[in-house]
Amino acid sequence: MQKLRMKSRDTVENNVAKIAELFPHCVTERIGKNGYSELAIDFEKLRAELSKEIIEEGEERYQFTWPDKRAASRLANTPINKALRPDLKASKDFWNTENLYIEGDNLDVLKLLRENYLGKIKMIYIDPPYNTGSDFVYIDDFAQSKNNFEATSGLFDEDGNQVLDQMQRNTESNGRFHTDWLNMIYPRLKAARDLLSDDGVIFISMDDNEAKNLKAVCDEIFGAQNFLAQVVWERSFSPINLMKHFSPSHDYILVYAKNQEIAKCFGIPRSEEADNRYSNPDNDPRGPWMSSDISVGPAIEANIYPITTPSGRIVEPPAARSWRLSRNAFRESLQDNRIWFGPNGDGVPRIKRFRSELRKTGITPMTIWKYTEVDHSQAATQKLAKLFDGKKYFDYPKPVELLKRCLALYTAPEDCIVLDFFSGSGTFAQAVMELNAADGGTRKYILVQAQEKMENPANVELTFDTIPQFAKERIRRAGNSVIAELQRKEDEKVAEAQHLTGADRSPNGTSTISYFFEYADENKKEKVIQLQNEADAIARQRKKLDVGFRVLKLDSSNMEDVFYTPEDFNEKHLFNYVDNVKADRTPLDLLFQVLPELGIELSAKIEERDVNGKKVFFVDGTYLIATFDTEVNESTVTEIAKMKPDYFVMRDASAANDNVLDNFEQIFRHYSPDSIRKIL
Repeated sequence: MQKLRMKSRDTVENNVAKIAELFPHCVTERIGKNGYSELAIDFEKLRAELSKEIIEEGEERYQFTWPDKRAASRLANTPINKALRPDLKASKDFWNTENLYIEGDNLDVLKLLRENYLGKIKMIYIDPPYNTGSDFVYIDDFAQSKNNFEATSGLFDEDGNQVLDQMQRNTESNGRFHTDWLNMIYPRLKAARDLLSDDGVIFISMDDNEAKNLKAVCDEIFGAQNFLAQVVWERSFSPINLMKHFSPSHDYILVYAKNQEIAKCFGIPRSEEADNRYSNPDNDPRGPWMSSDISVGPAIEANIYPITTPSGRIVEPPAARSWRLSRNAFRESLQDNRIWFGPNGDGVPRIKRFRSELRKTGITPMTIWKYTEVDHSQAATQKLAKLFDGKKYFDYPKPVELLKRCLALYTAPEDCIVLDFFSGSGTFAQAVMELNAADGGTRKYILVQAQEKMENPANVELTFDTIPQFAKERIRRAGNSVIAELQRKEDEKVAEAQHLTGADRSPNGTSTISYFFEYADENKKEKVIQLQNEADAIARQRKKLDVGFRVLKLDSSNMEDVFYTPEDFNEKHLFNYVDNVKADRTPLDLLFQVLPELGIELSAKIEERDVNGKKVFFVDGTYLIATFDTEVNESTVTEIAKMKPDYFVMRDASAANDNVLDNFEQIFRHYSPDSIRKIL
């Protein structure tokens, strides 16, 4: 039986192992800080392997750096000893939902997610602090000495008194204004990259304050070759006349792929207005089309030739331009009825482009997103206030339509996981639910938010102390609103069928379309069937739509530190069992610390069952069976072994007596030898 780690992985150890595979002679041993032998990299040998000419210290080179950059980079790899504890009361549909709302510092949460979501996140959107001088910036522990930390962090005065909270406002009077922001964003993006799937994409909102630095950081972490776009979003439409020089009306959205070679953009869905631009004036059997210019510049000499129109007029390309098609290609298009000379046959030739031949992926997005397409911040504020009975709790949240566009561009409706680890008011969750309702999708979201206090921009009576409290209520209300909208659309189909047939409600008071069908004229029955199918599709969407969320809260490890120094160890520790689980932790807490180590998603289906009077958890059927009860006897172990789980986990304190532990392995070898058994 194997012992569980019950803490996050040390990614540095993994990296050392990878280097050892490639360059075994570059790995050596040393005595670590804990006094034990450990593997380490001989960087002099490694440098010789990676470069023909070693760059010497102080030699000029292109680089992007700032104070504490190395510490920030190391911080992303530092393991933590923390756990995510489920909160059933704060959740909605805890046992059935696949959405996650996680409360806690996002860097620590990202490290924990790296255990079971490595390479699984299809799309990330974040709206981090803009560093305007009034934003919160997280102060992370770079494991400096106490004196160095106090001297450089700005958290202590010269007498050693703490003057600011761990999460402080980063004002320009701070001598580390850009440094603190970079130290905050760098390790989080580095950890986030590990979570992205190979074809995954990240969207990052930003304004002018740190746009330049953010792009430099992203070029370094994701690779400049994976830069996709710097989108300009028109966030406002009216000027602020009090501004001295310019009134900013835009923000940026930086877009990077994990690997741009395989990332797939699905494009912007074609609007009805765009489709209506297509017509079929010549009754072409291929359907509606629109024409486009056949000339192009600069001119290609071989493609400058005269064309005779059906009316006999001779036309040539405009000055400094040539035809888009070669002579042979033009003749082939002409024979295929793909050249249009106007209704009278004497116009300049244009090429026909058929709506039926458009790319299935939609319209290629441009890098300027107008507010008429994706909404603006003022409208987003008003819509959020409407969800809360007109009360304005948040200033300028991101519009739901903006995030829906980001989601739709790089996620298919089919099952995928998306992440926002600066989730704020919860706009991302609403966008996921609305998009799933619109296209029948099954996207699952993970939201992460620190326990920030609520501000009061409009002096309303606050009923929420923290941002997570507000966000969870927002997601509940938004989910109810999405379900209500689907119900309204379904009812519209029923009402249309009733109006079409002129029938009254059925005798039992219901108004089903199938009942109205009996009263429809023959020439209307086909339309009634269509309405029935549309209503059924909406009903299926409504029933399968996941508007719940499972709340997890970051906390210290569930495990006690039961190690003692020689001076603390005495005879009571020798003869008395010391429980390694903290007294306030529940079996469900323990299960959720086990899931990451076994690579099981935190949204996995969980059932509680009684097995011989013991509470037993079944995760994804029998993939994992776990019990943390005490007095577990051989009959319980035997019954579980007969179910042949992939994994079985129990506490070392669960066994009723020593005989159970002695026979445990034998029972599993007999009934389920392939099951992996672990204890904590």
